[in-house]
Amino acid sequence: MSTSIVAALQIGSSPAGKAETLEHILSFEAEIAAASASLVVMPEALLGGYPKGQIFGTRLGYRLPEGREEFARYYANAIDVPGPETEALAELSRRTGASLVLGVIERDGSTLYCTALFFDPQQGLLTKHRKLMPTGTERLIWGQGDGSTLPVVESAAGRLASVICWENHMPLLRTAMYAKGVQIWCAPTVDERDIWQCSMRHIAHEGRCFVISACQVQPSPSKLGIKVPDWDPERPLIRGGSLIVGPMGDVLAGPLMNQTGLVTASIDIEELVRARYDFDVVGHYARPDVFSLTVDERQKRSVNFV
Repeated sequence: MSTSIVAALQIGSSPAGKAETLEHILSFEAEIAAASASLVVMPEALLGGYPKGQIFGTRLGYRLPEGREEFARYYANAIDVPGPETEALAELSRRTGASLVLGVIERDGSTLYCTALFFDPQQGLLTKHRKLMPTGTERLIWGQGDGSTLPVVESAAGRLASVICWENHMPLLRTAMYAKGVQIWCAPTVDERDIWQCSMRHIAHEGRCFVISACQVQPSPSKLGIKVPDWDPERPLIRGGSLIVGPMGDVLAGPLMNQTGLVTASIDIEELVRARYDFDVVGHYARPDVFSLTVDERQKRSVNFV
């Protein structure tokens, strides 16, 4: 069948840590199953957390000891891939019959990565994508991915790719993923702004693909029991805004604001051929005689033993 139900699960990381967050994810099992969703996309940094507004004791040119302690706590809340959390998520995928794409903070040695994981109901954890370019001060706490984790994954819903938050604003990355034949563009994020929804509609229209954006939702800092410099303590920290967009840029579901929940839509992959009739950005609308892109997908290591 070319039609399927796809979903964005709008949910936030628990301030109590990854164990409670995982339990919250698993609590949606019945809702996912009842929706007959073949694919569920979840937000960026869901397991491990997105420490919005925190400074990790850093000023230009020096770092305070309390910042090192804060990073140690953040590191302890990250997950290993694979690990017990990925095993639990693989079981959730198997029980619901839904492929899963979700954001985690991944530990590798002493480095953390903002990563999107792909799960299949039959095969479990399939692969991952590490965020290529952390944004702004995210670079202080996250490493950079390389070209070796740019997968396109076959699923019952269609061919999936994941591009995380502001990576979606990288034109060359978008071009590379379009060239890989992505049909369903999964965008885990913490960007709550209206302009983000415009970006999602643009990418769907540009790539002539379905786009699923899943954003975290977080209450005000006062309700979380944290202090965020220069932030209204009563204003929501992250409002959400998860949505699903069709290949002509039309919003199929959402945006969902200021609450947790499942955003669902029925999609038909066969629509993509009709949508690309007049615009195939890496096909008949490309000009390889003028423009070309080379993508290096080799894994990069700082130390190689031969």
